[in-house]
Amino acid sequence: MKREAIYALEKWKNNPGRKPLLLLGARQVGKTWLMKEFGRTHYEQVAYIRLDKDEEMKHQFTRSGYNISSLLTAIEARVGFSIRADNTLLILDEIQESPHALTSLKYFCEEAREYHIIAAGSLLGVHQHSGTGFPVGKVNRMTLYPMSFTEFLDAMGKEKLCAELKKRNWDIITSFASTLEEMLRLYYYIGGMPEAVSTYLTTHDFNAVREIQEEILADYSGDFSKHIPPQLAAKVSMLWESVPTQLAKENKRFVYKEVQKNMRARDLEEAMDWLIRAGLIYRVNRISKPALPLNPYAEGAFKLFFLDVGLLGAKTGIDASIILYGNRIFQEFKGALAEQYVQQQLRAESALEPYYWLSESMRAEIDFLIQHHMAVIPIEVKAELNLQAKSLKSYCHKFSPTVAVRTSMHTYHRQVLSSAGTPTTLIDLPLYAVCNLAAECRDCLA
Repeated sequence: MKREAIYALEKWKNNPGRKPLLLLGARQVGKTWLMKEFGRTHYEQVAYIRLDKDEEMKHQFTRSGYNISSLLTAIEARVGFSIRADNTLLILDEIQESPHALTSLKYFCEEAREYHIIAAGSLLGVHQHSGTGFPVGKVNRMTLYPMSFTEFLDAMGKEKLCAELKKRNWDIITSFASTLEEMLRLYYYIGGMPEAVSTYLTTHDFNAVREIQEEILADYSGDFSKHIPPQLAAKVSMLWESVPTQLAKENKRFVYKEVQKNMRARDLEEAMDWLIRAGLIYRVNRISKPALPLNPYAEGAFKLFFLDVGLLGAKTGIDASIILYGNRIFQEFKGALAEQYVQQQLRAESALEPYYWLSESMRAEIDFLIQHHMAVIPIEVKAELNLQAKSLKSYCHKFSPTVAVRTSMHTYHRQVLSSAGTPTTLIDLPLYAVCNLAAECRDCLA
């Protein structure tokens, strides 16, 4: 399988101002594979240290006093070869298990920046060490997400179609729309967790994929009791169980009392923070005003999304046939899957932080707003072919954005909406082409 993050790692490798790289992400999104594959294809040798399994090396980082020469000697003894700055990638995996190893990145940056070092850890574990000793300003950072839809397409053997999709060759893309729709529904079920994708490629067995997804979910739930106090773990578990139910509502705004009767914000703040820091859920805030920058206009209301659309389907127990072939149940839940998918791609494909907007009358809602190229861009998500988009047109009439996006199963199209203010270019973008959203908007804004 290919990961687009390889290209970001290449830029890091070739950057003369390179610092040690801290690769973050939720558990099981493929961090270890990515580092090893990058080392295999871009270096002569890889020195791999896994700190949750190697107690001796953990002690070495504790005892070294951050003496870089001493640390390198210990690592060389462990891997059995000399580490050279010009041809060796040093990988420190599960670095959250050793606060001293995390702190050592500061000294590698200051005293031995010529060495190529990638450290990886869970988002939660690294955040827990973000106080004293954290190498603030001494590391480059990168977050790895589950596989995007384009990465999934490539893994499924659709490399040429994926290439045309990225090139925005709309004539060819439209002619293969049925294939892309089929692949998108498959992605809704399998999702982007690498082990689930690999299992499908090996077995073509949906039951085997679901078993992997359920194992991943069980591992996450196991972390609740393993890493946090019992009282907080109970709240984390309740909140985690509530997310799919709240996403299934027509109004997907998160409501605390739907987690448990009489629950309030202060009762769940710490639990929500834990899940967000672990990378298991994402919070999309409502904004009061679509103005730049968006963040200061964030209000208290918000939606919560899963880290992966396939895991969301597994958590709700949706059968493969329901997603792939559709029925009444899928008609009711497809909106949740479509929104989950779009926000997931915005982060993974374009590193965009989405918000949402709701009118004061609560009659018009824009599913997502993004800040891109000094513009606020509204995005309306339709699960199928519905192009009515009353909320989007109401928003455009009120705020006259330069660009607006409506994404659905409809084919690609551009049109200009007339209004009293600045004309709005409305882009109809197929759901399977959300990877092109940033590029399409950039062209319109140029």
